[in-house]
Amino acid sequence: MKINVQNSNLEITAGVPKQFPSFSMPQIAFSGRSNVGKSSLINTLLGRKKLARVSSAPGKTITVNFYSVDKKLYLVDLPGYGYAKRSVEDKKRWSALTDGFFTARDENDNSLKAVAQLIDMKAGPTADDEMMLDYLNSVGIPYFIVVTKSDKVNKTDRNKMLEYIKNHPSVMQNTPIIPFSSLKNEGKDDVWSTILTYCDN
Repeated sequence: MKINVQNSNLEITAGVPKQFPSFSMPQIAFSGRSNVGKSSLINTLLGRKKLARVSSAPGKTITVNFYSVDKKLYLVDLPGYGYAKRSVEDKKRWSALTDGFFTARDENDNSLKAVAQLIDMKAGPTADDEMMLDYLNSVGIPYFIVVTKSDKVNKTDRNKMLEYIKNHPSVMQNTPIIPFSSLKNEGKDDVWSTILTYCDN
């Protein structure tokens, strides 16, 4: 699949599952805790500075955002999880929206090609990350891991963290693991290559 990333736009902002698109363009979902860098990753991938808005307050936004890329695939930004100050009401909304994204699909709908699971290079996998990985494993949704903020650690700690993630019990064997830094533009090509591989399958 050849794509023109310059031909990208935020097409749908869904606050409830019924607003999700029903057509079956390939989708790659981006999952991770609040403040892990999903918006920065999407902006870097699409060569834009502010297409995906970086929230001033972690956990503030509870929507699923569908970015159309060249009218050939969607990058889907799921709401961040693990924000401790979120109200009970907001946590219920987050759960209903995220669960709906994964489950409210026709049995013939195979548009979700993979999930890019983001993990902070410095913090490592959190309990919430492990829960998401365990869920993806249990339902058989393909995923790859993008380890964000790779510029924040030295080479020794970086290698240790990548090895730790690779051998983590919640991470399936042979899962692609990609270090990424929006600041240094590291990993952009590898993430795109991985996305297109999943979309072409």
